[in-house]
Amino acid sequence: MTTEQRDEQTDQSGKRHRFRRNPALNLTYRIGVGVVGGLVLLGGILMIPYPGPGWLVVFAGLAILATEFEWAGRVLRFAKRYYDAWVEWLKRQNLFVKAMVLSATALVVAVTCWLLGAFSLVGGWFGLDWPWLGSPIFGSKG
Repeated sequence: MTTEQRDEQTDQSGKRHRFRRNPALNLTYRIGVGVVGGLVLLGGILMIPYPGPGWLVVFAGLAILATEFEWAGRVLRFAKRYYDAWVEWLKRQNLFVKAMVLSATALVVAVTCWLLGAFSLVGGWFGLDWPWLGSPIFGSKG
């Protein structure tokens, strides 16, 4: 659905209609939606490999963007379709494949924690100053 079609379906007395009539307000609104939706989408993408609501946040970001941008609606439908297909495929797999996917996810989380220095931080709480716990990105605490 295009922006013009959406305008025709919405209440003409609504706030969004007033924004659309004024080009400066319309552009400002669209930029705001783009920035907020983009930040939510980026946060969701960063959360995908971790336990929690990563995909939910991705879909929320795309839904925010889809309120103003048609391409985001197409990407949202595409992502939902392939996410559902992935979940259904994983459900059909045997225990070994599920364990491998879980192990790969755990490895991504562990490597990220190591790179960001979480192991060194927690190790310091317990007096473990082992060099290999230190982040190769942020260096040692010393």
